[in-house]
Amino acid sequence: MNVRRGGWCLALCGALLLCGAAAGRAQETPAFLAQSKGQIVGLAYAGRMVRDLERAIAFYRLLGFDPVIEGVDSSWRADPVMNRIHGTRNLTSRMAKFTIESAVSGQPFTLYLREYRGITRRDTTGGKTPWEPGAVHLAVAVPDPVATWERLRAAGMLWPRTWGGELIVRPGETRGSIAYLTDPDGMDLELFDRRPASLATTATAPRTGTVPAFDHIGIVVADIDLAKGFYGSLLGERFPPTSDEWLSGDFLDSATGGHGNVLRLHNGSFPEAADPELRLRFELVEYLNRRKPVAPRAITDIGISYVGFEVRDLASLLVRLQGAGAEVVSDGIVDMAGYKVVLVRDLDTGAFVQLFERPVPAEEGK
Repeated sequence: MNVRRGGWCLALCGALLLCGAAAGRAQETPAFLAQSKGQIVGLAYAGRMVRDLERAIAFYRLLGFDPVIEGVDSSWRADPVMNRIHGTRNLTSRMAKFTIESAVSGQPFTLYLREYRGITRRDTTGGKTPWEPGAVHLAVAVPDPVATWERLRAAGMLWPRTWGGELIVRPGETRGSIAYLTDPDGMDLELFDRRPASLATTATAPRTGTVPAFDHIGIVVADIDLAKGFYGSLLGERFPPTSDEWLSGDFLDSATGGHGNVLRLHNGSFPEAADPELRLRFELVEYLNRRKPVAPRAITDIGISYVGFEVRDLASLLVRLQGAGAEVVSDGIVDMAGYKVVLVRDLDTGAFVQLFERPVPAEEGK
């Protein structure tokens, strides 16, 4: 096995370069799914289950997420539809909705936060590392990481993973611009400079801008074959044809707070639901020396993340997933104001994946 030391430029600096390839125009559907019913339209949103909604709202606003007020009911209520989607009974919850610009398309990418009460909730992320199997990170590119870092620190909402609790400096640069940190509930985020001077702009490079932007999602896997089987063979994630290198070194460890980690990044991509001609990176992170059993967890637990995909022909896709052994959490396909929604778990760590299909326009349904 070859391990590339000092490879953090590929792991984090290279996140932008690799996302550039992922941001290219969509190619033809892979042959193994081209004739299949049940297709992923694109990655649409992410969600996180929090302990204290007000505190989480304050954090994500400081990070640059924009709250959505119109049409959003953030009051405590027993939502029968959401209970069916989450496979729960008569539970009370409240939620908040945010958007942030996509670094690929410039369209809004959505983040949902939800808090439950009246139920015992395990803390799945408190005191845990970012390399726990099943850990999910959201990557956010900001115009000025130092200003963002200091804004969080001043508000008492900076929970860094990095060595020394500071931004990490890229090789050849003098100013810190990369770091892992957590939200108030221990869920990970990757923060980096949206416009690094060392990277040239190309036709397929990530968009540059003066506002924070969502860049990619990463999931730590336990068994890469199971993970690729689910996200690739079943959902259609596209991966590079070449094998990924194992990476290690102080630069990588310093940004995540590790020591001696050996990992490789499987940088696949899905279409972006807001603009399916473009692709968002969906990163499967494999640790060579941090493998361990996945702890039990439920969708209502604190620190749980999920990803949301828009699909075409949800019923057919669900049949394919169930045939492969995927667990269905929701009460089958749930109707939510005309949208069809189902919550499943992946075949590797049991990560939560929400799938939805838009209502058929009246003229198409005739």
